[in-house]
This record gives sequence, structure tokens and C-alpha cells, in this order.
Amino acid sequence: MSPAYPWKTVWITGGSTGIGRAAAIQLAAAGVKVAVSARSAEKLQDIGAGITAFPLDVSDAAAAMACVARIESQLGDIDLAILGAGTYAPIDIANLDPVQFGDMVSTNYLGVVNCLAALAPGMLARRAGHVSWIASVAGYTGLPKAAGYGPTKAALINLAESLRPEMARAGVAISVINPGFVRTPMTARNDFEMPFLMTPEDAARRTLAGLKKGQFEIAYPRRFALMLKALRLLPYPLYFRLIDRMVLK
Repeated sequence: MSPAYPWKTVWITGGSTGIGRAAAIQLAAAGVKVAVSARSAEKLQDIGAGITAFPLDVSDAAAAMACVARIESQLGDIDLAILGAGTYAPIDIANLDPVQFGDMVSTNYLGVVNCLAALAPGMLARRAGHVSWIASVAGYTGLPKAAGYGPTKAALINLAESLRPEMARAGVAISVINPGFVRTPMTARNDFEMPFLMTPEDAARRTLAGLKKGQFEIAYPRRFALMLKALRLLPYPLYFRLIDRMVLK
């Protein structure tokens, strides 16, 4: 067990880029055994010492089950999972494409469910373990261009809230990670100014610090998260007026 972190083995999905990759590097540098998964085996190469690649399409439930079995066979029981595989496409209201929506649901939401279903039996049997997933502050409230992405993240927040009480009684911790804008290949698709834009390294540090403390929700940047939480409490006429001025200006 690393002196810096309370985990021996950590599994990260979406580990080829962004927060997942940065977290894998930081954990491995602290002596934690890290398993990383992503669809592309090529992108998982040469992440760093102490990191083992396990390619996986999280939308395949059977593959997720087999992947967990392989990881635990090679590296030992998974103490912490950070489920961060995700996809994003800004929605063009003039070209609503159901395939785009379906891709985001199958990867962002069902991908977490598939991995959780693979992890839960072992953790429940051991009465130990910690499962976390990366949602987003975009899950707090509806935002322009996020009509496909935002609902999947709202579902992940709801999923964590729904499971946390029973899982805690069974000895398994649940956390939901709600980042703001992080500089990644996904956010590079945005054509608008992103407030409080963070580096993946900073986001990973905040994520790991919150997980180490056992926090249920890890949201950052704090000011941005609080602003969006406050927005959802406003009456709709005022909410839409502010969104129109701030986002669609």
C-alpha cells in the first residue's frame, strides 16, 4: 500500500487521455499498482512505469466482466475504480442525430453501469472497495449544446445518490466526481469560451485528494460548481434569461 494513498490496486477507465491518464501517472508515481482501460490499445502504450494496459470498450458488458477478472488475476483485488470513459459531442439543434445521443448514453452512462456490475460482486463479498465515476457539473442543470452529454452526467449523479446508502451498509464506498471544464480532446470540440478551464493534472490531483478523504461528491472548481448549483434553484424565467445572456450571448 502506498504511503500517499490507501489503495494497492486502482482501475481507471478512460485512462488514455485527460483526467484518467493524469490520475494514473500520479498514482503510479506514488507506488500504487494501476490498471488503465480505454478502447484504443495503441493510446494506452507508454503511459508510464507501474501502469498496466487492459483495453476495453465499456459499452460491452461481457467485456467489462472479463476485464475485471483479468485485472484481479494479474494485479490483485481492485481497491478503487475510477470510471472515467466518456464521449461528448455538442448538439446542433438543426441536425439532431439520435446516433449521437445513443453513443453518449451507451458510453457515458451504461459504460459505468457495466463496469460497476463487474466490480460489485467481488467488493460486496469482501465488504471492501471504493467505486467512483466521473460525471460533470453539466449534470447539475440543462445547458445549451449539452443536450446529449448533460443528461448522461445527470444520470450518473442520480445513480451515485441512489446506490450510496445501500453500498455503504455493505462496506463499499461510492463517489461521484463532478469536474468543470478540463483541457482535454473532448473539450477541444467546444466553440465557446470555457470558464475556469483546468489542466488534467490539476483535476486529477483534486480528484485523488477527494477520493483519499472518502468524499461522496468531488466537485471542482468549487466556485464554478457552486454557481451552477445555485442556477438550478432559480425560477425558470430567471434561469433561462441568465442562460441566454451568459451562454448564448
